[in-house]
Amino acid sequence: MKTDPPDPRLHALVEGIVRIAGGDLTTRIPHSEARDDVAAVIAGINLMADDLQAIYQELEERVESRTAMLREAQVELERMALTDPLTQLANRTALNSALGHALAEAARGEMPPALLILDLDSFKGINDTLGHSAGDDVLRMIARRLQEAVRGTDTVARLGGDEFAVMLPKSNLVRARRVANRILKALSESLEVGDLRITCGTSIGLRVAEQGQTAEELVMEADTAMYAAKAQPHSSIKVFEPALLYARRLQSVMITEMREAIRQDQLTLYYQPVVELATGKIEGVEALVRWNHPERGLLMPDQFIPLAEETGLIVDLGHWVLRHAVRQLRDWQQELQVDSSFNVRVNISTTELQSLDLIEHVRDILTETGVDAANLVVELTESMAVNGGDVDQYSMSGLRRLGVKLEIDDFGTGYSSISYLRKLPVHVVKIDKSLIDGLGDNEEQRNFVAAVLHLIHACGLEAVAEGIETAEQAQILAKLGCASGQGYYFSRPVPPAGIAALVSG
Repeated sequence: MKTDPPDPRLHALVEGIVRIAGGDLTTRIPHSEARDDVAAVIAGINLMADDLQAIYQELEERVESRTAMLREAQVELERMALTDPLTQLANRTALNSALGHALAEAARGEMPPALLILDLDSFKGINDTLGHSAGDDVLRMIARRLQEAVRGTDTVARLGGDEFAVMLPKSNLVRARRVANRILKALSESLEVGDLRITCGTSIGLRVAEQGQTAEELVMEADTAMYAAKAQPHSSIKVFEPALLYARRLQSVMITEMREAIRQDQLTLYYQPVVELATGKIEGVEALVRWNHPERGLLMPDQFIPLAEETGLIVDLGHWVLRHAVRQLRDWQQELQVDSSFNVRVNISTTELQSLDLIEHVRDILTETGVDAANLVVELTESMAVNGGDVDQYSMSGLRRLGVKLEIDDFGTGYSSISYLRKLPVHVVKIDKSLIDGLGDNEEQRNFVAAVLHLIHACGLEAVAEGIETAEQAQILAKLGCASGQGYYFSRPVPPAGIAALVSG
């Protein structure tokens, strides 16, 4: 029996299926003129290969697109991780990386890098008086000026707050000084913030790297030089010297000692009487902290409060002062039978006002001692009361709801605005000593103080004058309608026993 020869298309069909199944989606089985079942299968296989190739191509394009997006996102994340979000300058991490690279080049024989660390001299005042939004605008303007003052190969970084750094690769002391002076000049020019023109100087610490130094050591030494520059009266440049490390170590020791002083009750409170001007009766006291240092003796506030504010210890220090002042008031109430309205005034810092647990802390102290909230007066600076943010306003409102009285301290030293007084949740305004000086022999000053007192009273607030040093000043203020006052004329700040003697006498 005679058999038909095998159809050559079957071999091509099988071979094509094998290739397509192996992943070669470009394979196509040749067509024939015949119109039979084999041709139909070939056509179907080819159509399936077309579909698979289209699907695969679309999948490849999607994968490439997603990969590109992921790559871009990774680049953006890396950029964000190395960039200060406010100024778009390099951040501390990026600076350390650039320093590491420059130091590695110096180890291979290149010139060493120089590092400038800058701190703005009056930024806190700008933030306090104009608000944080204006402060942010100032930082952005400072960032632009720094970039304009250096080369494209130099690294400008914001380290945090109002502290910046400039790293100059392959540099020397002469060039670094030249750049520092250029920066000093650029930042001494006034800035436009809203309708105001302000000046924001800077203090610069300079350190040229030495062989074998690490990035951390270089930053620490430039930072040490910067703090030495800040101790000078005007914007200045300070080149690092080994002797500066000794002063920095002393500061570190003092920070440790201050922590111990708070824990071990080495602090003590002195009290200055607040007197009713019409009668001379002591109506309350202001608590003022001192430090009984075991080696240096009695330290005044200006010898340690700035350091406490700089390091954040001011919160713990403020808690200590508040607790002990209220406890002392309770003791006087029990032992001296002082008038039910006798109060104690306690100053709090901006950092304390912005602490979310301030209200809870005050409530706990009042509960512990049984002292009426109305007998506690919290003193705030004018700038804190006027320009505080949401947290500040929350704290002030919360203290008022507790029944605590709020007093604006040093009124007349900042951007005083009577219009703010009607809106703020305060009870008392303390007129600064600068307005009291010359009150006895200056008619214009007397008229001015009279106008200030009239407006304070028109806002429904009480007035207290500080810095009264003569009987004449006390008499004039009483005639002008100022109810209360304090100052050396009545008494210097004294220990608790001194207040007991004054009240009893």
